[in-house]
Amino acid sequence: MGKDSATGKGKRENIASAIWNTGVAIPLVVLIFWHQGSKFGWWSAYLLPGPAVVMRSFFSLLESGELSRNIVSSIVRILKGFSVSSVFALAAAFVCGIYRPMLRQLSPTLEFLRHIPPMATIPMLILWFGIGEASKLVIIVMATFFPIFLNTVQGVSQCDRGLLEVARIFGYTKAQSLRLVVLPSSLPYVLTGMRLGLGYSWRSLIAAELVAASSGLGYMILDAEQLSRPDVIMVGILVIGFLGSVMDFSLSYATARFTSYGRNDVVV
Repeated sequence: MGKDSATGKGKRENIASAIWNTGVAIPLVVLIFWHQGSKFGWWSAYLLPGPAVVMRSFFSLLESGELSRNIVSSIVRILKGFSVSSVFALAAAFVCGIYRPMLRQLSPTLEFLRHIPPMATIPMLILWFGIGEASKLVIIVMATFFPIFLNTVQGVSQCDRGLLEVARIFGYTKAQSLRLVVLPSSLPYVLTGMRLGLGYSWRSLIAAELVAASSGLGYMILDAEQLSRPDVIMVGILVIGFLGSVMDFSLSYATARFTSYGRNDVVV
């Protein structure tokens, strides 16, 4: 009997340790609090529906195909905007990181643009690009560009000048030095900037889909707000958080695979 009790205690301790070490303790506490609060009426069910109601709405939207359609629309916009932003940000960052006078010239302008919220530009973007996909992509690009650009510039600037001098002595061309010295040295910064940029692209999703969208998770949330469906709003919020976490984990895994060390001095 004593042995069984010790075994049971050991299993409970292992489960508790696993919950704590995997970081699910806080979400579990929040979920329990949410369930209990909804069950005992600590707040209005209209303002915050219980987990069971949200789960039923999730499966209902999934069964009807509405949720899948909106997820695909949002992911396509995110990937398009993120890809375009990455190309421009990386190209500009390597040029500015290598040619410092250009960075000094562009720095005041870029610093000014960096502090303009993408949502503030929505009226002008509608005038310039209309209500099609172009204006939505521009908002995502604006939100994504600077984390990638600033971290990449920092990575290029941090490149060991001694290694560049050795490359010059061995007769490397500028293109070879860039490919064989600068790029590997700045890769942790580049991947960290891309990871931050991907997070910012999800944050800008609602703003992007404010522009007369007829699909997407942001559109679904806004439509549910107009129809007074807080359960659908919660489904949209939770799905955005889940998908963003999955994509961030994927990029983080790629970062760990391609770099043997990390950088803490990143620019957010």
